[in-house]
Order: sequence, then C-alpha cells, then structure tokens
Amino acid sequence: MSLTLAKGRFDAVNGPVLTIVLDGVGLGPKDEGNAWFNARTPVLDAAMERYGYISLAAHGLAVGLPSDGDMGNSEVGHNALGAGRIFSQGARLCNEAIEGGSIFEGETWKWLIEGVKASGEPLHFIGLLSDGNVHSHEKHLHAMLRRAAEEGVRKVRIHILLDGRDVGETSALTYVERLDAVLDDINMSGYHDFQIASGGGRMVVTMDRYEANWGMVDLGWKLHVKGEGRGFRSANQAIETFRAEQPGITDQFLPGFVVVDENGSPVGPIHEGASVVLFNFRGDRAIEISRAFEDETMPHFDRGPKLNVRYAGIMQYDGDLKLPKHFLVAPPAIDRTLGEHLAFNKISQFACAETQKFGHVTYFWNGNRTGRFDDELETYVEVPSDNVPFEQRPWMKAAEVVDATIAALESGKYRYLRLNLANGDMVGHTGSLDAAIIAMEAVDISLGRLLKAIEKANGVALITADHGNCDEMFERKKDGSFKADAQGRITPRTSHTLNQVPAILFDPKGQVKAKLAKTVEKPGLANVAATMLELMGFEPPADYEPSLLK
Repeated sequence: MSLTLAKGRFDAVNGPVLTIVLDGVGLGPKDEGNAWFNARTPVLDAAMERYGYISLAAHGLAVGLPSDGDMGNSEVGHNALGAGRIFSQGARLCNEAIEGGSIFEGETWKWLIEGVKASGEPLHFIGLLSDGNVHSHEKHLHAMLRRAAEEGVRKVRIHILLDGRDVGETSALTYVERLDAVLDDINMSGYHDFQIASGGGRMVVTMDRYEANWGMVDLGWKLHVKGEGRGFRSANQAIETFRAEQPGITDQFLPGFVVVDENGSPVGPIHEGASVVLFNFRGDRAIEISRAFEDETMPHFDRGPKLNVRYAGIMQYDGDLKLPKHFLVAPPAIDRTLGEHLAFNKISQFACAETQKFGHVTYFWNGNRTGRFDDELETYVEVPSDNVPFEQRPWMKAAEVVDATIAALESGKYRYLRLNLANGDMVGHTGSLDAAIIAMEAVDISLGRLLKAIEKANGVALITADHGNCDEMFERKKDGSFKADAQGRITPRTSHTLNQVPAILFDPKGQVKAKLAKTVEKPGLANVAATMLELMGFEPPADYEPSLLK
C-alpha cells in the first residue's frame, strides 16, 4: 500500500499538531484511591470542561491483547497510538511463533538450551496447564517439550498450575493426562527424563497478581524451586487425593504439591545452572514470579539470594520494568506507522520523553523500529531520568520534557510533535498514593505551560494516555471495597488498570471545524493516528482505524 497521503476532508490547522501522552492516567473511580481525582489539576479540569472529552479503550482487544481482561501497557499502547491499527499480541503471536518455528530460532531459546547442556541441570517449565488460551495454552508447552527433546536436552521438569477457571472447574486430570502422554512419548527413547515436578491450583500457588498476596508466590517458590511441600508419586495422585480429602474443591483451589521419587526426595527442585521458562503469555499473573527470579533482592518473602539460573518468559510481561529480561516471542511486526507516513510525505516531526519512556515515543511508536525514518525531518530528544526511586522525586523530568517541547514549538521547525509525561505511570507503580498525587500535580503544572505554548504557536493538541495506573492506587475486593491487611492498612496497588483513558482536543482558536466524538462503537488508542492525520489535513490510510473527528 502506498505511503503517499492525499488531502483529507478537513482543512489543516495553521500551526503545529501535538499528541500529549499522560502515561498511566486513566479514568478511574472518583474516590480516595484515585491519585488524579485527589490531586489539584486545574489545567486538566479546565480543558475537559471547555472542550469535553471522550473515553478510549487502552487495554484488552483494543490494543491487540487476547481478552478485555488484560491490562494495557505502555508498549502495546504506544504501538496502537503510532500504528493506527490493532496488531495481535500474546496468544496469537505465540501460536504463530511456534507454528512457524521462529520461537526456536531466536537467541533466547538457544541461550536456554545451551545453559542446561553445559550445566547438566534440567530445563524447567512453569505455567498454567490448560487450553483456556487466556493465560497460556498447553500446546505451547507440548511443542517446547518436543523441541527440547529433539535438540538433545536430557532432563526436563514441569511445574504445573491447575486451571479450573478459564476451563472446566474439575478438568485438571484431562490436561495432566494429555501432558503425560507427551512425556511418555518423549521418554520412550530411554535417553530422556522428562517429568512433572510440582504444582497446585492457580488461586493458591504462584499466580498472584497486583501484589495482592505474595504468599502465593512464596508457596510457589518453595514448591518449584526448593522442592518443599507435600509429596506424591505423581500429579494424578496429588489431584485425586486432594479431591477425596476436600469434596467439591475445584482445580483452581487445589493445594500445592511436590512429586517425589521412591525415596521420598523431590524429583525436580530448581538448582543453580538450570534454565527456566515461564510459558504463560498473559502478564498480570506472571510478573511476581518473574520478579522472584530476576530481582536482586526480594523483600516480599524469604527467597534467599538471587538464584543463578537462565530465566525467560514466553513473552515480556512488563516493558516498563523490562521484565523478564529474556523472552521467547518478539513483539509484532508493524508497518506503515503514522511516523513513516509523515516522513515519506516530508512532514517534520519531533518526539520527546525522559529516559523511562523515550523508547515508547520512538521505538514503540514507530512500530518497534529502531532509528528514524528520515534523519533530516525527525528530531528525537531524550531527557535523562533521575536515578532515584520515583516516589522520592515524583515530579520526575516533566518540566524538562516540556522545556524541550516548548523550544521545539517556538522554533517553528516541526509540523507534528509528540511527547510523553511519565509520572502517572512510573510513580503509580510505586504504590505510594501521596507521591502519585504530587506526580499528577506536577503533570498538570507542566501541561499548563505546554498548552500556552501550543496556543501561542497557533496549534492544536490531543491530550490522551496509553493506559491507566495512578487512577487506582489501592487494591479492591470483588465488592469494590478496598483490601486491607490484618492491621487494617489498605493494600497498595502497583499495577496498571483496566480503565479507559481520556481524549481531549485542545483547540484554543477554534481552528478545527469538527468535534472529537465517538465515531465508532468502541473507540480506542488506535483511532488516534487517523485523528492526527486529519488535523494535519490528510486523508488517513484506508486500513487505519477511523478518525475521531465528526
């Protein structure tokens, strides 16, 4: 498809066009757990009142994730903002990587295999054993087991988490039997020693999320890594015993277990020199166990010193935190982004963020592409982030990012500009409500300076976000009330949210002869690119998600 842009249905605005990404600022419940709601933000308040706003989906299907139960993140959010289309992530990418074989051709798979061949330790797999296709799929595990056998890996241990939530409540034995059939087939050679080593229900062992119960991860660490727990000769025996002891129990709540040999010794503790793969592709319940393997220190439970193993996820679960460092399936191949179209049509561009989000307004915005499309037309400015905990300096580098962007606006060199203010996300991740409130006030002050510069330059701006975070700083129970510990202290939330994000069209001189509107049934981040093109007077590419101008 051609990169040439045709004249659109609207006249172009006279001055520069700017996209402002307020990272991690969603439309959450207006209560004491919402940092934005509790902050003093007169600039944002006034802009929303004067120009109105619409809500954009920034999670789940709207950004290419497997389901609407999946939190958005900065990587897929900026992919969608810059690409103008929705590209598959997660389950579909893993399917394609396994079916096409690219997962086994990458450096991470080779690194994992080389590690265990050199050490003689087993290759370990941890993950949800089912075909629910929400967090994982058994066929991904089966394929990796067969490939490891083909490549001469002698010993493999599997640590299975039992579902009963995305599949039938008591279907665990079906999946164990299918896995056993794969293992039996591999072990027939007499050379291989592939076994299930430990397991337990997903709501009891390992798969905590939002730091709600680190005890689940602690238990998983004891079972999977240390081989400590109630012993059984097989996973089948464990499941059947628990069901007999607790009639009516469902798979997701089955207790943890360890598979032992004839002498009662665990068959598969994870020792130094091993390689470990977490085969869950969905991130929310994969982050904490990944941190247990990768963080230098672990204050949440008595892990002991960091284990010297080669650890990888089937996906990277948090791009902000680069967690885990190694992963098997690469991000999607994205072409014909907003930036590429503009560069091809000789439109000058400027992008700015501090270090924490610089890659998001460049690499991810440009479709996971390193470098510029046109060195003469594009300027990228990285403001070095402070090397201190974000809750100790919640204003971060918002002022400096805005300084650089104002200078770019005043230069008159750039037709299209984009920037990211990282405070709402990075401070939101700390779990400190007080710091997040200050972060939002710093963002608002900086936004006020920026909007004055836009008005002076005779331009317009679209203010939005890539996902929610600081809009919910406390964990909630199912009834919506806040969770608290035994001492009555409210449990902080440090993860992204499922909330939608605002989109505000700042047009101080009334240049745009249209309103920002819900032009499609479920508007999302991918609709922003076409909107920006129309503000510049261009017709969006035919396959882009529709513009939000009406």
